[in-house]
Amino acid sequence: MCTCIAMRGKHFYFGRNMDIECSFGERVVLMPRKFLYPYQFMGKESEGYAMIGMAAVYAGVPLYAEGMNECGVCMAALQFPGNAHYFSQPTQGKINVAPYELIPYLLRNCQTVSAAEERLRAVRLIDKPFLAELPLAQLHWMIADRERTIVAEPTEDGLAIYENPFDVLANNPEFGYHRQHVNEFLNVTAAHAENRMLKTLPLRPYGQGMGAIGLPGDCSSSSRFVRAVFYLHNSDRQSEGISQIFHILSGAEMIRGSVRTSSDQIDWTIYACGMDASDGIYYFKHYQNHRLSAVPFLRENLEGHALREFALEREEDVLICRSDPQ
Repeated sequence: MCTCIAMRGKHFYFGRNMDIECSFGERVVLMPRKFLYPYQFMGKESEGYAMIGMAAVYAGVPLYAEGMNECGVCMAALQFPGNAHYFSQPTQGKINVAPYELIPYLLRNCQTVSAAEERLRAVRLIDKPFLAELPLAQLHWMIADRERTIVAEPTEDGLAIYENPFDVLANNPEFGYHRQHVNEFLNVTAAHAENRMLKTLPLRPYGQGMGAIGLPGDCSSSSRFVRAVFYLHNSDRQSEGISQIFHILSGAEMIRGSVRTSSDQIDWTIYACGMDASDGIYYFKHYQNHRLSAVPFLRENLEGHALREFALEREEDVLICRSDPQ
């Protein structure tokens, strides 16, 4: 379960909530240009664009949940259980990658979403985990830059690629369902409510926000999708900034204890991240720590061969305010 958004204004921003039952060893990982990423079917690449994102690192290899490259292309993987289709064997003439390799493959090689789309049309996702004890997650992806947002979903016919004018992605069902389902809320508005039922009756709003009555408030993926679309596209761009991304994401956050899985595990938003792709800054916060942390990605040395890791602060970091001296 996850929610992902892209927002364009003076800057281009991209963010996501990671909703999951437990930590997966996540940390912020910067991959420099000369890191040799070991692909299962293509060998090690010699060099690529530098990137940063949240990842688990196994045997020195980062498995990214989302990321941003130095060109300003952003990408996130979201759970797509029961719908994702991976192929059992590689195919000659195709770009054969394991699903966990897709984020680094595209972000290391693409300056734009259009370039990523061109490569995606030749990609074949292979059912090959990084380690036997690490089963593959069933995923779909949202990819965005300053100009466009697309969705890639793995099907039996290959990767289906959709233009995404909503700039939002959640989980199941398929993107086509979300695109249709949001039409059911076309009467929801941020404007002050008015009497549209019967002009002959003295009906009037008794408070603010009544134009959005009917906006779904549950944590299902279809409701989070609609809610994120509403908040994102009604967002006050005059107050544009990374804080706005986190406020929008908080509207789709899963409070710990509010959602339980079929195995009675708690599904919750363990972290949220926001990327200012214009300035190259990766922001993040853990569920248990509301204060934002940031890595000014483009100010780091992007050359070199070694990964650089940044830990998440998991304890609440409270700013203690003191009164001014009299």
